[in-house]
Amino acid sequence: MNLTSSNNINLYGYNKYLLNLIELFKKDSLPKKIIFSGNSGIGKCTLAYHLINYIFSINEKNKYNVEKNYIFNDNHSYNLVTKNTHPNFFLITNDDDKMNIQVSKVREMIEFSNKSSFNGECKIILIDNLEYLNTKSVNSLLKIIEEPNTNIYFFLIHNSKQPILETLKSRCIKYNLFLNYNESLSIINKLLKNDFYQNLNEDFKNYYNSPGDIIKLFNFFQNNEIDEKITIEELLNLIINKFLYKKDTYLKTNISLFIEIYFKKKINYLTSKDKIYYFYKYFLLKISECNEYNLDLESVLIEFKGKILNG
Repeated sequence: MNLTSSNNINLYGYNKYLLNLIELFKKDSLPKKIIFSGNSGIGKCTLAYHLINYIFSINEKNKYNVEKNYIFNDNHSYNLVTKNTHPNFFLITNDDDKMNIQVSKVREMIEFSNKSSFNGECKIILIDNLEYLNTKSVNSLLKIIEEPNTNIYFFLIHNSKQPILETLKSRCIKYNLFLNYNESLSIINKLLKNDFYQNLNEDFKNYYNSPGDIIKLFNFFQNNEIDEKITIEELLNLIINKFLYKKDTYLKTNISLFIEIYFKKKINYLTSKDKIYYFYKYFLLKISECNEYNLDLESVLIEFKGKILNG
């Protein structure tokens, strides 16, 4: 099973934040609208899922372990939330193959919020990748956030590198989350108890790697039986030759990252800097256009392989 925010039973790095949120909940002072904001992959959504499990599991067997920041695998609410079947939980996020959150999901959420909760308990609406809401979706969200039904919590997950409307931010309490390099490295090693990161080729390591970045790379390698010692050149050849970009949704948003890693590695070994900069910008633009207009990547990657990778 791939490790994701929803099934990550351990929380690292944010115990003080979680304890603060729990204390506010105990005092019935937890803000009803919270934005968890920070760089991609640093554990914002994992923090939200742990808070959600604490709230839902209070009166259940194997309730949330506050001392160890731990969710029990056999907890009833945990299993319902991970399957997205909890009657008092609603998740909004973008589909793997789409860069925008559909308005229809926001409409479903509004219907959910207007219905009575199960057993009279609170409802929780989690919106992951908040920045993927288009203007129409945000406006629909604003209407319900301004005057929410009682006993509903909104937890919004935001990649701080992407803008969101000020009108939305002004209606929520914002938690700015951050991990430094040593904290990220420590969390990566705790989450991946095998030697994946230690054995990972240096091509894929940099100072800005977040735990989420490495976990997604690990899942991608595992799903496609790729050895972690592979070089960036070998990986790109594998992706193109085996048409992985047609099969793996992870590559939808990360193929440009691999192209970027390739060019940054090669620039120190090539005599013509102008030429490499030209191709660097050219291919990243081509890939961006493919993603924006939902075009097939095949011709772009075949061109890249012929002109650059094996040229």
